[in-house]
Order: sequence, then structure tokens, then C-alpha cells
Amino acid sequence: MPPGMAFALLTSVPPVFGLYTSFFPVLIYTLLGTGRHLSTGTFAVLSLMTGSAVERLVPEPLSGNLSGIEREQLDAQRVGAAAAVAFGSGALMLGMFALQLGVLATFLSEPVVKALTSGAALHVLVSQLPSLLGVPLPRQIGCFALFKTLAAVLTALPSSSPAELTISALSLALLVPVKELNVRFRDRLPTPIPGEIAMVLLASVLCFTSSLDTRYNVQIVGLLPGGFPQPLLPSLAELPRILADSLPMALVTFAVSASLASIYADKYSYTIDSNQELLAHGVSNLVSSLFSCFPNSATLATTSLLVDAGGNTQLAGLFSCMVVLSVLLWLGPLFYYLPKAVLACINISSMRQMFFQMRELPQLWRISRVDFAVWTVTWVAVVTLSVDLGLAVGVVFSMMTVVCRTQRVQCLALGLAEGTELYRPLRESHKLLQVPGLCILSYPAPLYFGTRGQFRRVLEWHLGLGEGSKEAPKTGGPPDAAAEPVRVVVLDCGGVTFADAAGAREVVQVRERAKEEVPLWFHEHPLMDLTL
Repeated sequence: MPPGMAFALLTSVPPVFGLYTSFFPVLIYTLLGTGRHLSTGTFAVLSLMTGSAVERLVPEPLSGNLSGIEREQLDAQRVGAAAAVAFGSGALMLGMFALQLGVLATFLSEPVVKALTSGAALHVLVSQLPSLLGVPLPRQIGCFALFKTLAAVLTALPSSSPAELTISALSLALLVPVKELNVRFRDRLPTPIPGEIAMVLLASVLCFTSSLDTRYNVQIVGLLPGGFPQPLLPSLAELPRILADSLPMALVTFAVSASLASIYADKYSYTIDSNQELLAHGVSNLVSSLFSCFPNSATLATTSLLVDAGGNTQLAGLFSCMVVLSVLLWLGPLFYYLPKAVLACINISSMRQMFFQMRELPQLWRISRVDFAVWTVTWVAVVTLSVDLGLAVGVVFSMMTVVCRTQRVQCLALGLAEGTELYRPLRESHKLLQVPGLCILSYPAPLYFGTRGQFRRVLEWHLGLGEGSKEAPKTGGPPDAAAEPVRVVVLDCGGVTFADAAGAREVVQVRERAKEEVPLWFHEHPLMDLTL
């Protein structure tokens, strides 16, 4: 519940709409989702992306001095913009479900997703500094927004509020150790310590009894309207303007939710349906937008908290809905004096898990330098540009690494292991037998327009044809593997996962050139049919 109100500040809407987003999407996912341990609702990365879109669509007036009525009108416009973004994201996910595009989750690799969330956590931290320090600053959007915000905060630092700075320091001093205790002693604690709820109650009581809002101008949450908003269809006229914002949010929602659901499904031995997840989150965003909710997805922190508390079914979400419902119907006035600085501290402390993802970088460097590069490029792009542009850069760079690696495949010369019927790469042992005059090659890569040049050079070198014969590609054989003239070449194509039209034409052309000199035969692939 407290994170719901806190993430509403990231979205640039009043806190009560964070409670709505913590209620309606949870109910819908409980009915349609396949992740038993998944907790849905407000998510910091999505809230940050939505806030940037809202600030662009409904900017703060340059004067900054608004009357009560003008502030209400501005908030209403921003709520409508956030709901329109949720509607667009939901519609896009339903379209992806109709086309059965759940497989798209595989194109958002783990390094991309982790770098995205880690970089977004830094954006969240910097965006909350004005609230922590009590410095009213306009929100920066677009490229280099993080650095612009830092510069503005440093400039306004002398005018920070001592009262709000003290509240922020005390709140973080309580929240961060409690979260650390919950992680370190999760096996010994019957239930996690509710540090956020305790902090909200303590801060509200302190602000009320000390009149911090009137004596020191501490910004408070104010009145939380009771009940639920009336269903309202977002303005369809705004949809063309928000599609560019809705698409990356739909991808982030699906990627984070599907990967998180898969992690716990593997851990607890059950299966999920990625296309059904598209349907669940699409309907969740679409329907909840009618009740003025902003984009939502599965959440890392609350999912981990739910699992630690022993939740094993989607019914656990219903109990959290009951708590939110009680606040919306009866307990809302208790949060009137809650300082907004406390909500900012909750936002920052919730990013702890995302920041700690950087601890995996040394291990990633040892396992795969390419994945390390993907993580680094994505993180730098997210931090320096923006979350949505960083996502695009990360996906494109990740796909480029895949394409580049397909062009660096070695064509391996094979030899017979003595006493067996197995053929192994000659580079593995000098004891492998090679039939005189016979060259057996293995090409373990797809054959398409991007690799046909490498394929042609390798075969021409072994066949002694054209310019390829002047270059010695990496075959994996010993230096004397080609000492005797080659009379027959057999190409094992069992590792060729697919071949396109350009690759097929290359096969035909190479075989036609070699027809009168060295026979070329293919094994274990439809490529054999192309050369008949």
C-alpha cells in the first residue's frame, strides 16, 4: 500500500491513484494470470516512464504558482493522460496476444532487462531528491534528464527545507536497515517486518502532533478521497499522441512480468503461458485505465515479499486488495498528514534490489564478455538518454551481437575417433583419423544472407577455388590437415539450423563451380535437395 502511493508521485498524479492501481489490476490478474507467486500493481520503472509521458503531455505551468482550482484541473488532466497511456499499453498487449507474440519475450535478454531496471532505479533516486530535500523543482524529461535534475538540485541545495531533510534522513535510517533485516533473516522471521507501514504511521502522527505542515511548510499528502472513481473511458483523441509512449511500456510490462513469472515457475516446478500473460496484463491495464489507473505490471519487491511471507497462490493478491479496500473506504483520513518526503524515501528504499543487480557484473564478465557489453551499453543508454530510448538501444545492440556472432562461426574439420563411429573436430586431438583425400567439414551455423560470404570463403578454400583458396579460414584442423590433395568434400549440415533463399543460392553456385574439380556432398540437411 505505501509503495502504491509513493509510485504515484513518480507518475505525477495524486497518491490516491496509486491506491487504485494497487487494487484493480491485482483483482484482474488474479482471475487471468498464470504466475502463482506474481504480485502485480505499481512498478517503479513503469511509473517513471509514465511520469515522463505525463509531464510531456501535460506540462507544469512556467509560473508554478497555481490556485487550488487550477491545481485540481492540472491533476485531472494528468490523471487522464496517465490513464490513456495505460489504455494504449493494454490495447497493444491485447493485440500482441491476438497475434500470439508471446515469443517476443525472448528478444529482451536478461542483461537488457536487468540493466534497464538498474538504470531506471538511478533515475528514480535522482527524481526523488527534490522531495527529499524539500526543494520544489520542475521535473526534467527527455535525454540527459538525470543530469539536468542533478544540476538543478545542486543549484537549489542552499534553499532546502531543514524539516523535510530531517524527515527524509530519519525515514531512510529506519527503512533501509529494516529491509536489510528482512532479507538477511527471512528464514527466521515468521513474517517480514512492516517497516514501510510503521514509517507511514509514525510520520503521520509526528506531523499531526507537531503541525509540521503549517509551522515548517512540510508538504503532506492531504485528503485521500473515499470510495472509487466513476468508470471513465480515456480520451481517444490522445491515443495517437501516446502510442510512442505506450509501446515501450507494453514491452517492459511483458518482459519484466514474463521473466519474473518464469523465475518462480522454475523454482517451484510449474509452467506459465507467455501468451496468457499477455492477455492478463493487457486486460489488467485496459480495464484498470477505465478507473483512472496508470500502467501496471508485476513488481520485483512485492513479489519477493509475497514469496517470503509464504504466498503460494494468486489468492494472496486478494488479501492485499482487502487492505487497500479498507484504506479507500474507511482509513484514508489517517494519511492526511503523511509527509510526501516519506513517500520519496519509500521509493528510494524500494530500489535497493535493483541497485544490487550491479553486483552480478563481475560474474557476468567471467561468463560472457558479450553479455557484459550488452548490460553496460544498455545501462549507459538508460542513464544518459532515457528509459524508453535506453530500452531501444539495448534491444538493438543485443540483436547486433547475435548477428555478429553468427558470422564468426568456425567451420570445423572432422576426424574419426579410433575404435568408434564418432567424428570429432581435429583440433581436439592429434589421434583422430582422417581418410586420405577426404575432407569432412562441419558448419554449425545458420546459412542466410548475412553468413553466405563466410560460408563461400570456407568452402572455396577447402575446394581450392577462386580467391577463397588464398585465405586460410579457421577450420579447427591441424596444420597438416590439408597436406594431401582433397578429392571429395563432405559437409555435415546437421548444425545448420535454417537456410534462406540467399543461402540456398550460394550452395548451388559453390557446387556448380566445384562440379568438375572436387565433388561436394551434403549430409543431414535439406541442402542436399537443393544441389540435385
